[in-house]
Amino acid sequence: MLTALEEGVKGGVWFSLIDKVHSARTLRTAWNEVAIRKGAGGVDRQTVEQFGTQADQHLMHLEETLRAGTYVPQPVRRRWIEKAGSAEKRPLGIPTVRDRVAQTALRMVVEPIFEREFHPHSYGFRPGRGCKDALREVERLLGEGATWVVDADIKSYFDTIPHAELMAEVRKRIRDGRVLKLIEAYLSQGVMDGLAQWTPEAGTPQGAVISPLLANIYLHPVDMGMAEAGYEMVRYADDLVILCRSEAQARQALAELEKWMSQLGLQLHPVKTRVVDAQAPGGFDFLGYHFEQGKRWPREKSKRKLKDKVRSLTKRSSGRSLTMIIVGLNPVLRGWFGYFKHSRSRTFPTLDGWVRMRLRSILRRRRGRRGRGRGADHQRWPNAYFRERGLYSLTTAHLLACQSLRLGQR
Repeated sequence: MLTALEEGVKGGVWFSLIDKVHSARTLRTAWNEVAIRKGAGGVDRQTVEQFGTQADQHLMHLEETLRAGTYVPQPVRRRWIEKAGSAEKRPLGIPTVRDRVAQTALRMVVEPIFEREFHPHSYGFRPGRGCKDALREVERLLGEGATWVVDADIKSYFDTIPHAELMAEVRKRIRDGRVLKLIEAYLSQGVMDGLAQWTPEAGTPQGAVISPLLANIYLHPVDMGMAEAGYEMVRYADDLVILCRSEAQARQALAELEKWMSQLGLQLHPVKTRVVDAQAPGGFDFLGYHFEQGKRWPREKSKRKLKDKVRSLTKRSSGRSLTMIIVGLNPVLRGWFGYFKHSRSRTFPTLDGWVRMRLRSILRRRRGRRGRGRGADHQRWPNAYFRERGLYSLTTAHLLACQSLRLGQR
């Protein structure tokens, strides 16, 4: 298959793929990936650990049903999760472990066919690409003077992708009827929310392994069309920006983007989509960062998400020792800094101070006092007190990162 990808297949269309999906080797590799990712159980409540105790038997049965064409995916279990920095919740579809293995095997076979054609300005859910790559490209374009930005958001994208039109895009490269039937089965997979069950008429189930690939396939014509029109677009799934050299060019780009969305039966969010001058106050948000006047820092939702996590680990009623609380906090702070370390320097001291306030409030409570850690608490438990106990400092980490960067540039 890899050789065929390099040399091409007749007409660029694949007619025989299902044997590669139900291959024992493919399914075993898919299972290993699912096992590493873990995750909750589906409607059958079977966990990854439980599947693993009889993995050989489960994989053999899955191989047989896929080969015989009798495999039918079970409904996905709907779970509502909180949206960062918002009172709203978004739906997440959780397939069974068996279905996650089958979807992973399907994705492993189908993804390379489309991946070799995807445009470089698409970064979301692609092998060897990620958020940081997209952010670097945005920084590069801003630095080159493309400071008029179309900040676009596709309204309810994953929930509104038309099935028939999506399958038409898939059929441009795949004609294996059983693989097409398998993809259609996932698109029409039932959804269970408590005791209620229904079949979606549009969209790809968020949480399904195959969904991000299908979402990228459907937006591929937009990627190519905008690039051919000469626009510098950076897209991560349904979150995208177009960086332009003038306001007029940005408005033309937005009109072109709206035309493409209309052709695909999609809609840009009327409030979240706008043209902005990145050099003026206000700026724009992209992938967790806020860009404004040549600088970037975490958007407010990103900071709220961090604070919500810290709050859950620093409740004043916690019975854990301060040392163990800090042990729990440090990976959260370190991971957050790993993504947001390119923010302006003033970002970090404020957050460090807020984290220490949470810890002082715990210590204050243990002395029988109410309220937040403040006033004399700063002398009672100075910053050095927490540093000596190993608390990760965002400010220190940023200083060290800047020093390393300066040394590397010499």
